[in-house]
Amino acid sequence: MNDATVAEGDLIVRREGSVGVIRLNRPKAINAMTLEMSEGIDAALDRFEADPDVAVVLLEGAGERGLCAGGDIRGLWESSKAKGDLGKVFWRQEYIMNARIAKYPKPYVAFMDGLVMGGGVGLSAHGRHRVVTEKTKLAMPEVGLGFFPDVGGTYLLSRSPGEIGTYFGLTGTTMNGPDAIYAKFADAVVPSAKLPALREALTKVAQGTSSAEIDRLIAGFATGETSGPVAAMQARVDGWFARGRMEDIVAALKADGSELAQSTLKALGEKSPRGMVVTLKLLRLARATETLEECLVREYRAALEVFASDDFREGVRAAVIDKDRNPKWSPPDIADVTPEMLVPYFAEIGADELKFPDSK
Repeated sequence: MNDATVAEGDLIVRREGSVGVIRLNRPKAINAMTLEMSEGIDAALDRFEADPDVAVVLLEGAGERGLCAGGDIRGLWESSKAKGDLGKVFWRQEYIMNARIAKYPKPYVAFMDGLVMGGGVGLSAHGRHRVVTEKTKLAMPEVGLGFFPDVGGTYLLSRSPGEIGTYFGLTGTTMNGPDAIYAKFADAVVPSAKLPALREALTKVAQGTSSAEIDRLIAGFATGETSGPVAAMQARVDGWFARGRMEDIVAALKADGSELAQSTLKALGEKSPRGMVVTLKLLRLARATETLEECLVREYRAALEVFASDDFREGVRAAVIDKDRNPKWSPPDIADVTPEMLVPYFAEIGADELKFPDSK
């Protein structure tokens, strides 16, 4: 049933029936993605696009804990400290691949079971068929690392209903499966116990099967849920976050004595002030931007500036390296983030600009 399998390292690539399987295979690291894995996924997409026996591509994660916990943050932190260029190389590769997944010519199915964070969102939420489960915990918590929701996250979040995307992007709050559907990050909730049966059904899909037919197949296993707890918060979230300045969002939350407002305020208080201001501006620009590629170009400019910043190194240190959860942000308050500080994040970068290869 299987043809030749790529050596079972951090990535498993093989054909099973009519499915081209891409399995992230670092279960101990919740399948956190390295540069080599990203390059391997690109090569797999090449292979499956050219293979007439592959009708559909399936992305999945090894182990019980999740699809992907994001990029290999520790490696990026070490390169940033050493003033290396891993950020430039890694994010260029990753963002070009994110755009490719969004336009992939064959049906692309992502099993978003368990933890799906950061770079894992980029691998899955741009796909055409995005399957979540009762175990899904999806988040874009990058502002807590002195960063912002990248991998096309600004594009996705800016297209969530109302200000729900602004809320998720700034607070880093976790979505469950139905939340992810409501926020337009996913398409169907399938119980995790039914994933093996759905997977088996996909291996029998005929060549040339349309995306609409794949949708119908998935719907046969789905619960039909379309909104989670966050939907009930919509009006309140819109009231707080429909503003162009972080100071005004914080003021609106402070003026509201509710438990939800106070817990939201607490979440924002733990994030990088500079990261929040950059994120809010990126989200507002993304809302007025038509294409994912344009958002990725903007994110790449900002990412290179973040990579060179003390806030990124400090955020990763506090969350991942020392795990003291006590970052010392620079500047420490939103009010101290000046317009001049923001300029480099949005400036053109000449020869380093992100460019996308011509579509095949």
